[in-house]
Amino acid sequence: MGAGHSHAHDNGHGHAPADFGRAFAIGVVLNTGFVIVEAVFGVLSGSMALVADAGHNLSDVLALLLAWGASVAAKRPASPRFTWGFKSSTILAALANATLLLVAIGMILVETLTRLLDPRPVEAGTVMLVAGIGVVINAATALLFLRGRAHDINIRGAYLHMAGDALVSVGVVAAGGLILLTGLQWIDPLTSLVIVAVIAWGTWGLLADSVKMGMLGVPAGIDEGAVRAYLAGLPGVSAIHDLHIWPMSTTETALTAHLVMPGGHPGDNFLAEVAHELAHHHRIGHTTVQVELDRACADGC
Repeated sequence: MGAGHSHAHDNGHGHAPADFGRAFAIGVVLNTGFVIVEAVFGVLSGSMALVADAGHNLSDVLALLLAWGASVAAKRPASPRFTWGFKSSTILAALANATLLLVAIGMILVETLTRLLDPRPVEAGTVMLVAGIGVVINAATALLFLRGRAHDINIRGAYLHMAGDALVSVGVVAAGGLILLTGLQWIDPLTSLVIVAVIAWGTWGLLADSVKMGMLGVPAGIDEGAVRAYLAGLPGVSAIHDLHIWPMSTTETALTAHLVMPGGHPGDNFLAEVAHELAHHHRIGHTTVQVELDRACADGC
């Protein structure tokens, strides 16, 4: 028997760019300042929509901090106890972010329903001004994460948080305008309900993906059937078993497989070619392949 192990990082599924640390820092500072402003003016103006949006933005600040911390931890080297390093912390951060959003939804929903049953006067002009500032800040922050959203669920979570906030702020501006035109105060808590629905919709996808990764499911974009067919079709391979594909982090994927090759071990060049193919065509950068001469070896030979 023989085994081969290979790492490949230039596979389109690699580490998030180093400059995302700066993006996180800028995003945290901008949004923390805006949360304070929005919460204060939300209370002063009597706008539940602003308060709801401030609560959502606060959860986003915490989400950015979690994602930032995880991205830093993921770069730490492996140790005798953590032999993969802390790469999986990015998965935990994505799951924590989704959970945090669910908590925020519940808190905002309770207060919104209370305000919907008992509408209160709202200073619509203040609401529109503050929400307009939010559109600019959230859109600018979202753009900081635009490039990395396709290959990293952690970065995608940050992007979705900020992009969603920008859209929500647009809705709050529109609500303020409608209140000015009609004088109907219930528009404000109704807008808050819409905000909750938007948050819930965006959270569901993030929660589903992060739970799947936490359960070591095959990452999105990788076809297990195609990988199995490729390995089974290699020259000299009569069978394949114990194929496992799982996420090491939000950006890196690992694979282990046993190949039954009755003709004998084909050599290191064969293993290197397999690793190269899996990296460049299937986005799997950490490959461990064990070669067996007989299928019976799977039962312990």
